[in-house]
Formats: sequence, C-alpha cells, structure tokens
Amino acid sequence: MVPKAPSKPPVHLGYAPPGLGKTLLRLALRGLVVLAIAFAAQALIMQVMETADTLPEATRGPVQISVLVLALTLYALLIAVPFVPGIEIGVTLLVLQGATIAPFVYGATVLGLGVAFMAGRALPYAWLHGVFQDLRLRKACALLDQIALLSPERRLALLRNRLPSWLGPYVVKYRYLALAAALNLPGNAVIGGGGGLCLIAGLSRLYGPRATLLTIACAAAPVPFAVWILGPGILGS
Repeated sequence: MVPKAPSKPPVHLGYAPPGLGKTLLRLALRGLVVLAIAFAAQALIMQVMETADTLPEATRGPVQISVLVLALTLYALLIAVPFVPGIEIGVTLLVLQGATIAPFVYGATVLGLGVAFMAGRALPYAWLHGVFQDLRLRKACALLDQIALLSPERRLALLRNRLPSWLGPYVVKYRYLALAAALNLPGNAVIGGGGGLCLIAGLSRLYGPRATLLTIACAAAPVPFAVWILGPGILGS
C-alpha cells in the first residue's frame, strides 16, 4: 500500500495588529495623501484648461488637446485608486467638453478600472492581510489564512457555504452582475469606489480577466454614452 503523501500545512499569515494610535495615524496619513493628490490634480487641470482658453487662437487648439490627454490620463490613474474621488475629474470633463469627450472618458474609465483589477490579481494575499491588520479585522485575517491555498473552485464553494443557503448559489452564479451593480451603486466610494471594488475582485481570484473586463466595459457605459447621445445637460437634471 502506497503511503499517502502528507498534505501541505495551512498558511498562517498571523495576526499581530499594531497599536490603535499607530493604526489611526497611518490610515489618516494615507487618506490625506491620496485625497490631496486627487484634489490637486483636479485643480491643476481646471487651472490649465482656463489658461488655455485665454491663449491666441493659433496655439489654443494644440494646448487644449494636450491638456485633455493629460486630464484623461490622470483620471484613468486616479479612478484605479481605492477611495480616491477620481470620478470627479471625469464628470468635470463631461460637463466642460460635452458629448465630444464622452467616448474618451468612457475609454479612460474602462482602462483605469481594468488596471485596478489586474493590479489586484498581481498583489499577494500578504498585502491584503496587512491592510486588514491595520483595520483590525481579525475575522477577515482568519479567512485569508483559510483561503490562501485554495483553488478558485474551492474558494467559490467556501463563499457559497458561508452565505445563507437561499443566497449563496445566486451570489456565486451571478457574481459578475453583482460587480457591475456595485460599480454603479450611488455612494460606493464608502466601500472603496470603482477602483477598490475592482482591486478586491482581482485579489479574490474569483473573477476571470476576460469576463471581468467585459463586465467593467458594460458597467462603465451608461453615463458617458448618455452624455454622448443626449448631451451634458442630463448631468445637471
């Protein structure tokens, strides 16, 4: 009889929360830094666009194009960062530039959220474990210890079993629809915003890249395409 190979021991990432004062200070500093960057970028873009409008006609066009490219790039980067109000820049561009900029705002939105998702897939569980440590989420740390070595199929089974019996199968089966709904949920900034949701989706390893990118493309379409078809006036209605 062939002896059974010993199974791999579970990975225990451990839980050693820092002091409460240190945790709050670290979180506050991180939040202030990302918010300062977001608002500074928005203010800079607005100032440069206003300055471009005062330039002579011969040079105004190329400068405005350069500013729009910079604004879209910053918007794509900021919307990928959890809890950062990058959507403000996108809305500002839609209001100021109207229907002509809408397809480009849409493309930047899909790109930014796609970057957040792929970054989540590339990050190790130890990084997320450290975030949960800072937030003093002991149960979440214990759950990461449990799922660290599970395959995606077993993670889905674990998710199904941890939810109520009437809800689990639907959440697992329609998880892409749930992600699309969460991306369009008003006030989702309090749960990380679009960047945070896509980052967590990537970290979970429960979402395939192709299906997720298609989900992002569909979820990001309503507002830009509504502005493209009906005009920016709908944003103020």
